Amino acid sequence: MAAGYDQEARKRPLNLTLNEDLIDQPKALTGNLSAAVESLLSGFVAQERKAQAARSSTVAATVATWNAFNEKAGSIADEYCSL
Repeated sequence: MAAGYDQEARKRPLNLTLNEDLIDQPKALTGNLSAAVESLLSGFVAQERKAQAARSSTVAATVATWNAFNEKAGSIADEYCSL
């Protein structure tokens, strides 16, 4: 499976403020906390992009349905508009 990001990109230090206990626990479970966090972030980004695409798809389908309704039945606003 593709990582979804440039795995050869330069690494850079990053300052984060995180709960100390939350850092100590996974540190004890992995030899490379940075790699574990990078993997989790990659998964998060992929999941969020997929959710964003799904929302966009839903909006596009809703707009298409609404436009098809307007083509067939006319605009509901026309009934109430005095212009």
